Amino acid sequence: MTPLQRDCPKIELHVHVEGTARPPTLGRIATRNGLDVPPRRPFTDLYEFIASYSEVAARLREPRDYRDLILAYAAEAATGGAVYIEAIVCATDERMGGAAGWADILAVSCDAADEASERFDLEFNLTPEVYRGCDPEFATAATKAVTAIDHPRIVGFGLSGFEGREPATPYLNAARIAVDAGLGFVPHAGEAAGPPSIREVLALRPPRIRHGVRAIEDPELVAELAETGTVLDVTLTSNLLLGVTTDLASHPLPLLRNAGVACSISTDDPALFDTDLPREYDLAATLGTTPPEAFAAGLSGALCSAAVKARLASISRAAFRRGSEPSER
Repeated sequence: MTPLQRDCPKIELHVHVEGTARPPTLGRIATRNGLDVPPRRPFTDLYEFIASYSEVAARLREPRDYRDLILAYAAEAATGGAVYIEAIVCATDERMGGAAGWADILAVSCDAADEASERFDLEFNLTPEVYRGCDPEFATAATKAVTAIDHPRIVGFGLSGFEGREPATPYLNAARIAVDAGLGFVPHAGEAAGPPSIREVLALRPPRIRHGVRAIEDPELVAELAETGTVLDVTLTSNLLLGVTTDLASHPLPLLRNAGVACSISTDDPALFDTDLPREYDLAATLGTTPPEAFAAGLSGALCSAAVKARLASISRAAFRRGSEPSER
């Protein structure tokens, strides 16, 4: 890894708060909640991974657990050069006490995001989400809880879960509530399932697709994403470990980039995938996506205010001087 890749400013648009729980932090939280630490289980696809992720998330029972994770990850990411983060908090009815309990977690998460931004000199925003497979009525109630908070740190709304096994359609009404309230819709799609999964969510004109790399299987869809400026949040280690691609050399990132699709670079679940943001930028660079290009794609897809975007653009201009700018394609 070159000094530029290690120290350069970075934007991360796809990281699950629950998936940032490094063993020491998770151990403290689990002990505080009277629970054991779950064993590390192998996974080879999205569905096995969700089982491992759910075991970790089940140790998070109190709003303060989310505060601890947000502050810990902000410190880690800032050390790796992060200047802007959009972190995901996933609503789970069973352990949160319904939509009202989730609202309490979101309120504390917003306060923690404020604190993290001030302490670590970055912008830490939130994109809450519901998941495919939950009760659609809960998804609607959870979305209304998001919009009722009306906090400036909440900038988007997502959908994750059992892509390929559960459709997105039952949750699009919930997503419309968020979109109507001014939040950007940033769904997971094109990871465990192919182009039809992406097309299913395009009706709400998402500014970004989380993952989306299997769009490469449909040239017309790739052209559409490029034309509309839809940003894909690429997570290379995650894609490798979950079997989205067989090896790094066959990852579609270069093909997407060459087709004009903007691709941001993120960690997804850094603690569970044993990675961090500098490593992901390093992997992207081996595939031809330079740090300035990754930053530019992140800036294009960020859901922050115009003032924050202007500050991020200024950081980019100062960091990526002539000679480190991306080459013309």
